[in-house]
Amino acid sequence: MKTDICKRLGIEFPIFAFSHCRDVVAAVSNAGGFGVLGAVGFSADQLRVELDWLDEHVKGGYGVDIVIPGKYVGMGEMDVEKLQAMLAAQIPAEHREFAKKLLSEHGVPELPAEETPRELLGWTEATAGLQVEVALEHPKVRAFANALGTPPEEVIKEIQATGRLVGALCGSAKQALSHKAAGLDFIIAQGTEGGGHTGEIGSIVLWPEVIEAASPIPVLAAGGIGSGKQMAAAMALGAQGVWTGSIWLTVSEADTPPAQKESYLKATSRDTVRSRSWTGKPCRMLRNDWTEAWEKPENPKPLGMPLQFMVTAEAVSRGHHYAAKAQPVGFNPVGQIVGQMNEIRSTRRVIEDMVNEYIEATERLQGLLAQA
Repeated sequence: MKTDICKRLGIEFPIFAFSHCRDVVAAVSNAGGFGVLGAVGFSADQLRVELDWLDEHVKGGYGVDIVIPGKYVGMGEMDVEKLQAMLAAQIPAEHREFAKKLLSEHGVPELPAEETPRELLGWTEATAGLQVEVALEHPKVRAFANALGTPPEEVIKEIQATGRLVGALCGSAKQALSHKAAGLDFIIAQGTEGGGHTGEIGSIVLWPEVIEAASPIPVLAAGGIGSGKQMAAAMALGAQGVWTGSIWLTVSEADTPPAQKESYLKATSRDTVRSRSWTGKPCRMLRNDWTEAWEKPENPKPLGMPLQFMVTAEAVSRGHHYAAKAQPVGFNPVGQIVGQMNEIRSTRRVIEDMVNEYIEATERLQGLLAQA
């Protein structure tokens, strides 16, 4: 299982794990995979605290995932305060009122006075750029991934100049070609089954298209992967590893609120929907009263990124703080693999299960060749 990207990163298994929880990131890396911390929810100062902790608790290395969209409202403005004020002025009052109304109608309490959500965390080049600077201060950060679009040229050069790898997610072969032209070190092909921001093409179709278009750049397969069998399928198609996210939401180390974990454990693969109602771009999550409300013709339509999250940031914070009461209107990003997330396992157990299933699947195929 030692693919080229495994060798470059010094990892045992080609299992990449995206998570906003530092405990999960550390557990994956220490179990032989490669944990990647989602930075979008942290200010630069908060991210520094998280990465300081990871440097102390990770034996090898880990990665950081940033969000610099290829296109967003306010693109080009690099002064964070000016950008915040400019964007805030573009948000219709009815959108903020509608979001507050949904929470109130479902009995979700207001946040404590001392807890104020920040509306612009990592969704722009101005804010994510600060996160990159902080991450580059940490010696165990070995790779960066950009979740939306090709990173700006200067960001790519800055990262690669330090010897780190930089990659990006894509949902089409066209996007992969843009990543290739920009000189990225790896590309993540995420099918529509995945959680979070996804395109419309299914994984089994997307992966070989991107692998062919991106060659010889290493491609990681993403989108609905939660087992070793699926990993074997991705590797058989030419992927050098798998990029996983949803399956880490219900591991024992995850800081997912218990009520939210319960929602995931009860859900089936048919219970997800791609919705713009939280971030402004199509994002796969559990369908609930919140996603349905933003689709009704008489209600406000979601704004573009990052405006929509500036509307919903308070709702995200309130939903996390009061997860049990917010279940009908909570933000539950997850892929269609949620239908197989039926029990709480340790991170190490998930890694071990995936590796064993991968070995069983490949041995079964080899056995078929022997019979021929």
